[in-house]
Parts: sequence; structure tokens; C-alpha cells
Amino acid sequence: MEELKFIPGNKFSKDRNTLPGLSEQETDEIKAALEAGDLSGAAYVVHRSDELFKNTELNIAITGESGAGKSSFLNALQGLGDEDKEAAKTGVVETTKEPMLYRHSKYPNVIFWDLPGIGTPAFQPDTYLEQVTFNRYDFFVVIASERFRANHAKLAQEIHKMGKKFYFVRSKVDLDIYNEKHKKSFNEERTLEQIRNDCIEHLCGEGMSSPQVFLVSSKEFQKYDSPKLQKTLLKELESHKKFLFLLALPNLSKPILEKKKKALQRQIWKQALKSCTIAAVPLPVLSVKCDVGILVDNMRGYCESFGLDDSSLFILASQVGKSVAELKGVIKSPLAKNISEEMAEKQLTKAAGKGLILAKHFISMIPVVGTIFAAERSFTVTYRMLNNFLDDVAEDAQRVLIKALETEEKTNE
Repeated sequence: MEELKFIPGNKFSKDRNTLPGLSEQETDEIKAALEAGDLSGAAYVVHRSDELFKNTELNIAITGESGAGKSSFLNALQGLGDEDKEAAKTGVVETTKEPMLYRHSKYPNVIFWDLPGIGTPAFQPDTYLEQVTFNRYDFFVVIASERFRANHAKLAQEIHKMGKKFYFVRSKVDLDIYNEKHKKSFNEERTLEQIRNDCIEHLCGEGMSSPQVFLVSSKEFQKYDSPKLQKTLLKELESHKKFLFLLALPNLSKPILEKKKKALQRQIWKQALKSCTIAAVPLPVLSVKCDVGILVDNMRGYCESFGLDDSSLFILASQVGKSVAELKGVIKSPLAKNISEEMAEKQLTKAAGKGLILAKHFISMIPVVGTIFAAERSFTVTYRMLNNFLDDVAEDAQRVLIKALETEEKTNE
């Protein structure tokens, strides 16, 4: 199969003849449209795919016994602290009496459900799933703060019977590490392995076969098994939900930042195709304005996904005990709020060349040849600009992460 026109560097998968972010059927539709010279038809396929993504929901259920730290884990998974405005309510007593819905602040289609604790008189394992409407959730995270008990195993077995996935999370491991540190024989890796083996032993004793347990601290969410848990969840989610979940994950590890960059890069060709479709219309002013709109929307989206916006920086700064000014000091690209149409148009003119912007008025009026030239140039410029901006934003996110997690050793030297 030939490589599609206007899509530099984007080849079909060797395993499946598909373009990034599309099904095989959608890819075939785009190929047929482009071979027929129907740019509008190709753009419609992309638009339809994007609309499907916008309407996709991901429902994540967090459950376990009362006091296990369900709400804190839910907050950490959103990149929030327990005292942040949009955080789930936490406390020393059971605070969840019925399933509580929390939408991600930037990606509202990612929905976290804080479920009531299992094992309470009102919520027994054999009726629990029916009570919390199990069908609405994509997967369950079963949390314990000490040992996993019969209730956890029985609930997991019921979830499995219903055809849903579940993941065991042992929470509050930072407290275990703190409590063991005073011992002369303390070794962190050995302590973590002992905790993991104890959890597995108890689950096996309750009838679970080869259970996998992730050790997590909601207060230090970038440590222990949290990166491994996130990687596992991403691997087992389907296409659109995987991309949605990845964008919503907190920017607390280099692997997540790298995965976000790669996933967003694979979507750029769609935005460039929209741009070249507009460029093929013999209305040059409309073409430039639409290019600018595409750029602004995507540039702001990149910033927000990588946490380069005021609210994300404020939350991160409060979590790591640094000032927002310290974090902003390492950022070289514009923050989300500073990306305007005027700025994008300047960048567009710079990348395209002033001559191309002016020439669109004349070139696009030339039948066939002029239209294809304008479309291809518009695709190339938009593709290049978004790639370059994404590179800059991803590098800034790496610098912010390093700054956020660095110790005070330098200041004490």
C-alpha cells in the first residue's frame, strides 16, 4: 500500500494497514478519498474520528475497605492533593456513602468513581457490584492499606465473573517505609518485597491465582509501583480510551512525558490534513484564519496536557514545596494562557514565509495545480509547526519535572 500524500513521516503500520488514531476502515476511506482528489472527504473521516474520541468516556472505579485511602489515591491519579479544591473528600472515617463521581478538570470524559468501602454492613461483597452499578466502569482498582482480606478477594472474583478487569493496589507504603527506617537492618527494597509477598500470600490464601499487587503511596505518587501500574493500565485499555487516559495522567515521571509526546505526535497529521483541506478552498483569508485556529487549539492543548498552565503549576508547586515562580523559571515556551491568535499567526507567517501567505490568494485560484500546491504547502507548514512546538513543550515539561523533584542539597552546599 502506498504512503498517503501530504503525510510526511507517517507510514502505515506493518501489522495493520492503519494510520495513527484511525481504524483500518477509516484509513481505507481516507486513502480512497485522497486517490480521488477528495480532500474534503478525507478531512470528514478525520473529523468523524475526532468526534468519536470527544464522545468517548473512561470510567475508573476505586474501591476497597473503609479507610484504605481510596479518595487519596483517586486524587493522586488526577494529580491533585487531598486539600485541592476539586479533590475527592478524605477523612479518618468512611466519607463515601454512595458512588461519588469526579470528572477530570481538563479531560471531563475521564471519570473517577469513589465507591463506598466494602465490608461495611451496607455493602457486602456478594451484593456490592450490583449496588454500585458495576456495568458503568471500565476497570476497578481494589485498594488495601494493610493486608488484603477475604472481602478483597471475593470482590475481585465477582468482578472477574462479570468480565471486567481489576487491579490490586496496596496503599500507604510510605508509612511502612517510615516506620521501618529506624531499624538497623532496614533496607527499602527488601521491605517493599516483604510487603508485596505478604499481600500476595494473603490473596492466594483466599483463592486468588497468581495475583499482581502494586505498591503505591498517594503522597509520593511518582515512586514505588505507581509508574508500573500506570503502564499496565495503558497497555490494557483500548485505543481511544488509552489515549484519553494517557493525556489525563499527572506529569510525574519521564516515561509518562515521553509517552504523551509520542501519542500527540501521532495525531499531528490529522490537524495538518484539516489545514490543507481548508487551503484547497479558493478563499485565502479563510485559509490563514483556519490555520491559525488549528494552531492555537492544539498548542494550548499541548500545554495543558503537559501541565504548563497556571492551575497545574500551582498544584504541582504546592505538592513539592516550591514556588510557582521557581517552576515557571525553567519554562521557555509560552504558557497556555499566553497562546493567542496573534502569536500563532506570527509563527505561521515565519514558518510558511510571508510570500506563501500572500500567494495563497493567487495560487489557490489556479484550477487543480494551484489548489494542490496550496493544500500541500499548508499541510507541511502546519505539520512542521505543531511538531516543533510539541518538542519545545515536552522539553519544558521535563525541565519542570526535574525542578519539582530536585532536593535542596545544592542550597545547603
